[in-house]
Amino acid sequence: MNRWRIADLVPHTGSMVLLDELLDFGTDHVACALTVREGAMFVDARSGFPAWAGIELMAQAIAVWNGCTARTQGEGVRPGFLLGTRSYRCTAVSFPIGATLRVLAERGFNDPEGMAAFNCRIEHEHTLAQARLTVFSPPDAAALLSPDHPLLEPGHSS
Repeated sequence: MNRWRIADLVPHTGSMVLLDELLDFGTDHVACALTVREGAMFVDARSGFPAWAGIELMAQAIAVWNGCTARTQGEGVRPGFLLGTRSYRCTAVSFPIGATLRVLAERGFNDPEGMAAFNCRIEHEHTLAQARLTVFSPPDAAALLSPDHPLLEPGHSS
């Protein structure tokens, strides 16, 4: 397996790249890791990484899967959008500084237009958080984000 850097797989830059390492990648799954460090985005020096931000870790793991899939097909990394989260459950209020977290995402479905759903987990010694995330990564996100796109026109109704 290729060992890409996380920053080469996601459209995020700088301190918004929260994951440290790609552990495993396959057709329907991805596993990533991060160590909670003081001074990192969202991390509080006393309480660590807040559990509510675990959804962003899961979304970034999916972005890593998307980036790996694009790279193996000879394509560039493209942006994606988190559309929704179902049943986010976490047994911790925060993830402590120094903890190494495994963030796992397993694809439940996807379609050719870029819609997908993933079952995700965050683990540290045992499962701490889980959720099902629905995401959208259109083949041509630039066109969708263009100010000329019909969905962005004032007065547009569906």
